[in-house]
Amino acid sequence: MCIRSRTKRIFSVAAAAVLLCLLWLPSFVGCAAEHPRSAYRIDAAYADGTLTAELAFAYQNDTGTEQRELWFNLYGNAYREGAAYAPVSPSFSARAYYAGESFGGMEVHSVSPCAAWEVCGEDQNILRVRLASPVPAGGSAEVVIAYTLTLARVRHRTGLAGQTVNLGNFYPVLCVWEQGAYRPCVYAQNGDPFYSACADYAVELAVPASYTAAASGQVLSANVSGGQKTYAFSLENARDFAIVLSEAFTVEQLSAGDVTVLYYSYADASPRATAELARDCLLYFSDAFGEYAYSTYSVVQTGFCFGGMEYPALAFVADDLSAEDAAYTLVHETAHQWWYAAVGSDQTLHAWQDEGLAEYSSLLYFEKNEAFGFTREGLLRAAKGMLNAYYSVREQLLGEVDTTMDRPLTAFGEYEYVVIAYAKGELLFDALREALGERRFFAGLRRYYAQYSGKLAAPEQLAASFPGSVAEKIIAAFCNGSAKV
Repeated sequence: MCIRSRTKRIFSVAAAAVLLCLLWLPSFVGCAAEHPRSAYRIDAAYADGTLTAELAFAYQNDTGTEQRELWFNLYGNAYREGAAYAPVSPSFSARAYYAGESFGGMEVHSVSPCAAWEVCGEDQNILRVRLASPVPAGGSAEVVIAYTLTLARVRHRTGLAGQTVNLGNFYPVLCVWEQGAYRPCVYAQNGDPFYSACADYAVELAVPASYTAAASGQVLSANVSGGQKTYAFSLENARDFAIVLSEAFTVEQLSAGDVTVLYYSYADASPRATAELARDCLLYFSDAFGEYAYSTYSVVQTGFCFGGMEYPALAFVADDLSAEDAAYTLVHETAHQWWYAAVGSDQTLHAWQDEGLAEYSSLLYFEKNEAFGFTREGLLRAAKGMLNAYYSVREQLLGEVDTTMDRPLTAFGEYEYVVIAYAKGELLFDALREALGERRFFAGLRRYYAQYSGKLAAPEQLAASFPGSVAEKIIAAFCNGSAKV
């Protein structure tokens, strides 16, 4: 997700006073070939703010142990009335809920075959399915989940967003199995509270014929009949799938080598230039880090209270950004196609690992494209300024400062999260580049991408992608240190 440009605008007026207040807020190259992938087959219909769907989930047990249950994250339940973890923070609430208070939710109607199922978890965020029979290691099973997703009127990942319908995180998502247990994800207000392994997707979606759909993956067909349009999408080796609908889209299409680049917009004075920027980013990052993982890349202008949001093969860009902020956001979200979409990491505990690297990848792009007006020196100066200002104010108020980076999203204050995950994360990767030199730094990033595309990488595995012990020491110092940079 890109929030820095939006954050700069919000905090530019009476910045010191706002900062004082915020300090007190609660704080692909493909998946691994040695294992068959699980698969999501979704058959859905959207009309009038409601998505009715059936998910046939084909589970492949690659955990190395027998499984008697499957746990799914129900991200759509974060939008229900009374949710313990509201999806939008107070400072963004007015911008997000443009029509006033609004609620949605995800209702599970049935699961079959199974021994039993329940919606549970810390915030009704988990669907727990007890399987009809245990699945041995290396075995498989299929469950069919019928559910309804009701959309709130909110400019967010999932919701009625003005001229668009955002369908991010619109289906039950299998929790990651880690250290002998499933890892549930609560919908924290800060960052991207998602952690998932990759799978294959086949999605069929029926919508009113007036709608155009921008989606992750390739459009196999779009058939119109009886006032309805039915899309069929396919995406392999992806850890997520998202769709945006609108009756107002115009579409620009370009090629970046073998990749089809699509830009869906309705309020862009220069849509061709935006599509060209998306293409150029793909080409630059492919050359710098390794070949882009998918056959298509869609960028979609949409109602969104932050700058942008990344999904595999799809990026949101907010429709009310300035031309400068929109360009920055597009570059950042495109970088996430390498760091999050391909190389997965635990965004709920190590947010800097993908956000900091996406920020620094943006810096690398702008360093080579000076016409945008972003320089390496200027971006690093801004990051240092944010971190040091945060440190100074916090030190004066509390006498101590915690700038450790490996924390749950729910442990951060709102501005604190931006400073640590984005600004300090960006500075961490610049310190790696300075210490290792150009050749070894870029070779390490290429190695990291090649080795962990389609997988989930821990911070230790990121560090080990670089030669020697220098990277490990620098990452440890940044993650654990509390001093100013």
